Amino acid sequence: NPFAMMLALPSVPVIPSLLCPFMQYWARRLEQEIDGVMRIFGGVQQLRGIYNENRNLFEVKENVPRKLVEKVAGDIESLLAKKVRALKRLANAAEKFQKAHHWQDNIREEDIEYYDSKADTEYDDPDGEEIEREKSNSLKLEFTDDANFKTKVNYSYAAVQIPTDIYKGCECPQPARLCAARPGTASTWPALAGSGPPPPNTDPSAPRRYIQGASSPKDMVIIVDVSGSVSGLTLKLMKTSVYEMLDTLSDDDYVNVASFNEKAKPVSCFKHLVQANIRNKKVFKEDVQGMVAKGTTDYKAGFEYAFDQLQNSNITRANCNKMIMMFTDGGEDRVQDVFEKYNWPNKTVRVFTFSVGQHNYDVTPLQWMACANKGDVTPSPLSPQEYLDVLGRPMVLAGNRAKQVQWTNVYQDALGLGLVVTGTLPVFNLTEDSSDRKVGAAPRPRGLGANGYVFAIDLNGYVLLHPNLQPQIINFREPVTLDFLDAELEDENKEEIRRSMIDGNDGQRFIKTLIKSLDEQYIDEVFRTYTWAPIKSTNYSLGLVLPPYSTYYIQANLSDQILQVKYFEYLLPNSFESEGHVFIAPREYCKDLDLSDNNTEFLENFIALMEKVTPDSKQCDNFLLHNLILDTGITQQLVERVWKDQDLNTYSLLAVFAATDGGITRVFPNKAADDWEEEPEPFNASFYRRSLDNKGYIFKPPYRDAGYRGLDLENNTIGILVSTAVELSIGGKMLKPAVVGVKLDLEAWAEKFKVLASNRTDRDQLGCDPSSSCEMDCEANNKDLICVLIDDGGFLVLSNQEDHWYQVGKFFSEVDANLMSALYNNSFYARKESYDFQSVCAPEAQSNTGAAPRGVFVPTVADLLNLAWWTSAAAWSLFQQFLYGLTYSSWFQTEDVTADSMEARETSCIMKQTQYYFSTVNATYNAIIDCGNCSRWVCPHGWGAA
Repeated sequence: NPFAMMLALPSVPVIPSLLCPFMQYWARRLEQEIDGVMRIFGGVQQLRGIYNENRNLFEVKENVPRKLVEKVAGDIESLLAKKVRALKRLANAAEKFQKAHHWQDNIREEDIEYYDSKADTEYDDPDGEEIEREKSNSLKLEFTDDANFKTKVNYSYAAVQIPTDIYKGCECPQPARLCAARPGTASTWPALAGSGPPPPNTDPSAPRRYIQGASSPKDMVIIVDVSGSVSGLTLKLMKTSVYEMLDTLSDDDYVNVASFNEKAKPVSCFKHLVQANIRNKKVFKEDVQGMVAKGTTDYKAGFEYAFDQLQNSNITRANCNKMIMMFTDGGEDRVQDVFEKYNWPNKTVRVFTFSVGQHNYDVTPLQWMACANKGDVTPSPLSPQEYLDVLGRPMVLAGNRAKQVQWTNVYQDALGLGLVVTGTLPVFNLTEDSSDRKVGAAPRPRGLGANGYVFAIDLNGYVLLHPNLQPQIINFREPVTLDFLDAELEDENKEEIRRSMIDGNDGQRFIKTLIKSLDEQYIDEVFRTYTWAPIKSTNYSLGLVLPPYSTYYIQANLSDQILQVKYFEYLLPNSFESEGHVFIAPREYCKDLDLSDNNTEFLENFIALMEKVTPDSKQCDNFLLHNLILDTGITQQLVERVWKDQDLNTYSLLAVFAATDGGITRVFPNKAADDWEEEPEPFNASFYRRSLDNKGYIFKPPYRDAGYRGLDLENNTIGILVSTAVELSIGGKMLKPAVVGVKLDLEAWAEKFKVLASNRTDRDQLGCDPSSSCEMDCEANNKDLICVLIDDGGFLVLSNQEDHWYQVGKFFSEVDANLMSALYNNSFYARKESYDFQSVCAPEAQSNTGAAPRGVFVPTVADLLNLAWWTSAAAWSLFQQFLYGLTYSSWFQTEDVTADSMEARETSCIMKQTQYYFSTVNATYNAIIDCGNCSRWVCPHGWGAA
């Protein structure tokens, strides 16, 4: 992999043209030194030989992308088809119960027996005082712990949940899986034990799944009266009502928001209908906050603007339900001429009016406008979802043709089950039914390696499955809407792949693209094969990404049980002192294996289980276990043949190591494991994944954030990892089953770097050669001559300046901003800017002047592709807490006419990220740069390692 060596002089004591030849010579010396160390200690050639000698212990299998995609898509299709059949059975049963039910006006709560999840909840008063619990007729149930739901459940009963504003006295529908009814109740099965105080305003109709199941896609224009009579509390209520209205919309809907007095104008930068996704709705909510009341009311201006928006056919829109939502404090004009011009006699646009505030205006004109245009008038502005009752009427008339299962976007489960999607199906005249599925459930095919993965998107291009789908907040009340082009670094090829997947096509494309490293510090240019196909009977499309070196993979076949036992012994801690410390990837090798974040504890659990079962046991994953044991034996042979015979101190090495696709990381000597900070799962280790994608050597200096001030090197020896992939060719089939490397002693190599970048012809020679210019010597002239080695991401690796040693691993701009700027401005480095749409922002302080501008930083995202993520996602959840998102608050506090805010909490936000990478390899140039009160000559040289 390319790295750069650079010289910089504070002044010009010598002819500038003499700088670069010296530097090129020193760069070659450094390259030869590193290459020599890797040849001796890396053991690449020896490891190739070991694999070839053990050829009888494994087979080389081929990944056929189209077949893999077809199989996984078929598995998902079958799984979702079962859920759809279950939903339809539940919906039919619910309608039958409703039909047989006889309404009783005189029914009393004590006449009904049901399990009330709120009544069974125990919680304390914030002030520490005991709260007298309200008497309840709720059933007392016995609950047992359930591994699927991660809480106590009862499968014999359904639980009834009632909103806080209703809470008691509402007759409950017959329970069936999960039902929500417009009167305000929800039934969930199985019953879960109460786990906290009842959330406020928990109307079960508000969550996205009820809305999506109870209506069709919508084109909506919201117009808000901001005339002078609308002020104070009325304007605050209007803003809050618009927020609530926007929350009833999903990604299948399109919307725009405008304010009007004598004239109408959009509240935001959107000039036409836009998709009602999370980002666009946030823009609307922020801009609605800025509405100011002034002028006089002209309904005609508002409605003409709205109709013009809905008649614009040159944009993407839902083209199903069309509606205008008007919020006003009242008026006398009925604007009949506008309706005659735009909407009569076909009445294709529904009009809903909302009377806001305490006033003495006659609401008859508002009622007339709504009823004359197939709409409704709502006196309560805080319940804008009432319009769903009207939109549901055509679905009832359509009968079974309208009974189509719809799947929601991905969202966080309120019980901590992870990311889920919900299937919804309308139950006419009664309830909504749903079935939740835990996402990430696509079974991950074997042999994809560290950089291969499966993903899936919906018709909006949002990812349902993707290793980069990692929301940074738990139980977030917004759906997770991450576009495929935001989950990866966007380019033209990926845009075309996304479009093809949305259109329901299948295909395959081999592309060159950019990817971020796992630690998000580096950009690599790689080759990938994208293969995709639709998941039949759903709105999803499945994709598979495979690097060229993952076309083939190793499948161990350790039928010799004596050999199994022999290799297994090298996993025992009593062998570590002689054979090196072994870390094993925390994968689900067997069903009864207890996972642990502590690798020592996990290894103990693994060894204890292996003493009870064999690698061929039915409760174990034979593929994972056989590959793990094979790699244990192969890496032990590397220790015997290469590492044991070498003196690491002679070459200033802290450790040597090998990591394998089978999940073994062996570090030698054993004491080096005490300072080993890399992930035990190789697929989660940045050095491992980058080594596979790059030729030559990958340097990984220790991570240093901008605030790091350094420690005493003598007491805290710092190491720099240098690694490379082991490439095998077996029968013409190329694969990369392992990565090997060394850990350099920073202090010793910093001294060695000064010697290599000097005029010494012999290592034992003292000082520079008198026949050469000592001014051009990184060791003798280290006060005036700055010599640094920086990697392809712009991070400092080595320097001849002692005050830089504590800054190794920092981005070089934090060490010397002028030099880094010169490298970028002279096109030595290119940079890639992208945006993280899954970042989290802390609550902003309340202010009377509005929100402060967002800061920009580069967050670190870890564990993007560990195997545990995939395997835990393979068991699909059957339940999701119903009241997951109603209390989402997007209310703001700035002035007295700003919508009231609920409790401050972290919110999602967009963060800008920038990574640097070499624009050219083997490039050299020299230039003068300005350093404020001085000028410096700079001569950088980049090269690719052998």
